[in-house]
Amino acid sequence: MTDAAVAPHHQHMANISLLSRRFADLTEQLAAVEATKAYSDSGYTRGYRVDSEAYTNWKTKARHLLATACGQNSVHFKDFVDKEQGGGYSTSHEDLLQVRAVFNAAKEDFDGGYLNSVRSMVQAEVFSTELDQANELMKGGYIVAAAVIAGVVLETTMRRLCEDAGIEPGSLNKMNADLTKAGIYNLLVNKRITALADIRNNAAHGHPNKFTKDDVVDMIAKVEAFVADHV
Repeated sequence: MTDAAVAPHHQHMANISLLSRRFADLTEQLAAVEATKAYSDSGYTRGYRVDSEAYTNWKTKARHLLATACGQNSVHFKDFVDKEQGGGYSTSHEDLLQVRAVFNAAKEDFDGGYLNSVRSMVQAEVFSTELDQANELMKGGYIVAAAVIAGVVLETTMRRLCEDAGIEPGSLNKMNADLTKAGIYNLLVNKRITALADIRNNAAHGHPNKFTKDDVVDMIAKVEAFVADHV
């Protein structure tokens, strides 16, 4: 079970890095669209045009990415939708430059971590999926693996709280002490985390006789509550 238990450790940021990679891919695709630019003086406007099919294809994908990464109520998304309509007398290449500016601003903000509400949302979804996985493992009788996964979610959440508060992340117990000292949560939560850290450490170090199935069921519920309160 060890591989399955350890895998989620690397998954918690997967959605975010997936979106970052998508931003990078679409930046390259837009450069390819721009490379199709050719001068034209037909119709009402003179100037450079780009391949309209490739451009439309790119805009559709970019709009979807901004909706996912920034949210449909974000300034980035609304600005993108506005700019992609194009101006009455502008050429497609001029429109592309406007749209590209909005897209690049969104990419910078996302990669720079400024869209935290979205990052939190993505993270909360990933966490609940992992805790569901822990529950499934419990039902299958894989109690140690379930405890390890719940522990990873707990540790990742605390690491994130430390980063947000400018605290150097460390071991679970060190982060617990530092977060309490910084007033991020109270002593009652601190004690709860100490108990959870104990189960997690015993699970990770192969001492299944030091906790019971009920302890792990309780642990998953408490980690879920902690994530809900703090992510």
